[in-house]
Amino acid sequence: MKDDMEHKNSIASTKRAEKFAFGIIKFCGIITIIILVAIIGKILINGIPHLSWDFLTKEPENMGREGGIFSVIITTIYLTLFSIIIAGPIGVCAAIFLTEYAKEGIILKTIRFGTESLAGVPSIIFGLFGYVFFVVALNLKYSIVSGGLTLTLMIIPTIIRTSEEAIKAVPVSYREGSLALGATKWQTIYKVVIPAAMPGIMTGIILGIGRVIGETAAVIFTAGSSLGLPESIWRPGRTMAVHLYILASEGLSQGNTYATATVLIITVLIINLIANKLMKKLSKA
Repeated sequence: MKDDMEHKNSIASTKRAEKFAFGIIKFCGIITIIILVAIIGKILINGIPHLSWDFLTKEPENMGREGGIFSVIITTIYLTLFSIIIAGPIGVCAAIFLTEYAKEGIILKTIRFGTESLAGVPSIIFGLFGYVFFVVALNLKYSIVSGGLTLTLMIIPTIIRTSEEAIKAVPVSYREGSLALGATKWQTIYKVVIPAAMPGIMTGIILGIGRVIGETAAVIFTAGSSLGLPESIWRPGRTMAVHLYILASEGLSQGNTYATATVLIITVLIINLIANKLMKKLSKA
């Protein structure tokens, strides 16, 4: 009888602790959502009234105090495409090698440690490296190429680690079934493993795109902050994040600052929505 009472008390105590833990988690989640809504809401409330077709299609004037952000948007697209086109294939291929071909050992552990360390390096360090190596040493000067290569180095570790975990999550039975049917290892990876891991791989690429779009320090040191539409990838330019930073830090135009921030948020939101739809289709396939 005494043992039964102790057992019931133990169960009741465990349930109370569980409810308390869930309550803390729920509270933290609600606080996070409130903060997110407050930040985005303030930006949208102050930015949407200043949005217009002219703002999106006209060039910045008077150092950004007037006019629009057309060239700023185009420069952001240039840098994002440039870096993702290079970093995406390299990151995914590196993840495939590390998970499917490389043997466990000190070399593999060193590579993974280096990748994780690079993912945590502050962007200003990448910016200084890009300036010294690409802008000065290789004489690429301030340009889309210098900025794109620097941003590529920044996002490759993130894509590698995310893609690696996605590939690891694919059940071993998928590989065994494919090999049992006579497929080669590469055919198994290409036609079975990669499609199954694609949602996770896309997540890494989305994270990389988000970091590229929102980056400022590395871009200023390598791509510059020149206004105007870049005539080629060998010319400097100003991204939306850099334009927002300059407008806000120098107090040039509060209206244009909030409007630029609104466009930046909407752009990231659209990219995430498109990526989520693609991931759902790939998961169903």
